[in-house]
Amino acid sequence: MDTPDYDPQLDTPPLDDDELQALDALLQALPGDAVMNIEALDGYLTALMVGPPVLARQRTAAWMPAIWGGDTGAPGSPAPFPSQKQRKRVTLLVLRHLHAIQRQLQGPPEAWEPIFSVAEAEGREWVDAEDWCAGFLAATVLDADAWGALFDDAELGPLLVPVALLGGDEAALSPADQARLADPDQRDGLSRAVVDAVLALQARRAGPA
Repeated sequence: MDTPDYDPQLDTPPLDDDELQALDALLQALPGDAVMNIEALDGYLTALMVGPPVLARQRTAAWMPAIWGGDTGAPGSPAPFPSQKQRKRVTLLVLRHLHAIQRQLQGPPEAWEPIFSVAEAEGREWVDAEDWCAGFLAATVLDADAWGALFDDAELGPLLVPVALLGGDEAALSPADQARLADPDQRDGLSRAVVDAVLALQARRAGPA
């Protein structure tokens, strides 16, 4: 199947809740440990939108397979999908969600709604953006040098620390940072701070108003 390329001018409807759940179910039914769930996918696509302009330089076929853990088998095969029809369905749903993220980020800040894990306990909501951040970081390998410059940037770098802590390899963290992630309050605070990082990246990419 020829993978349709991303067209920022295409007008497609955003996925509704049922379609988001269906996309998540389609992905989770695939074999392999590297398949993204809907939270990681949302983070991955958001990074493509607010980071270096990968979408302008790479065909969709270059960045899309990372969502389902990569393609295997003979060229043109639907692997890891059971059929070309299912692969096409997932591809089109992903592209629609990418367009929805684009439109949200181009609107007022409150229009953007990331898909984070939220749990209710003790009369409050606890946010956990670990999977989302893991997906976000997966997109940084598509242009490691440009993303490295953003993480080293004096303004953006500190804002991106929560993304790196939540989405990176916990075993590589210092004991102090591991303790931060183990504390529900601090994990919640780090997760909520991810929003500031993304909006700052979007503002930098959009340039002066």
